[in-house]
Amino acid sequence: MNIYTAYIAVGSNLGDRLSNCQKGISELTKKTNSQLIRLSDFYQTQPMYIEDQDWFINGVFSIQTKYSPHELFHSIKETEILLGRDLTAKRYGPRVLDLDILMMDNLIINTQNLNIPHPRLHERRFVLQPLSDIAAEIVHPILNKNIKELLIDLNDDQKVYRYK
Repeated sequence: MNIYTAYIAVGSNLGDRLSNCQKGISELTKKTNSQLIRLSDFYQTQPMYIEDQDWFINGVFSIQTKYSPHELFHSIKETEILLGRDLTAKRYGPRVLDLDILMMDNLIINTQNLNIPHPRLHERRFVLQPLSDIAAEIVHPILNKNIKELLIDLNDDQKVYRYK
């Protein structure tokens, strides 16, 4: 049986945002019997795509898991629903909990439901900043740059502040 290292983004902009993120991490690691390896600082981040909504709390964590990428993806969706996510809500709109697999070892997966590495990872400061906190040197398997380089290369004005 394979053991994978997965990097997962967590975010929330409804209710107790920090608590939602913490509960999401705890519930997912418990549900998948995974080991939490590292957890970034949390950041308060400006919303992207739909700007007329509350700011997010975002972070990134890594786990070691026996779950395959697709099994992990399904467990993530179950965790989001369990903690109050409305999967029928508007894309990029407000949400109680958002969990996304960013990378999983050096895997490249492109299916209808699952893309690893996350296809917009390199465009998002709210993901790259916390990911850089815990894994600055891991290399994106398609872009062949490490996370620190992707963060430096990012040319945007998204506001991301370390959350107290």
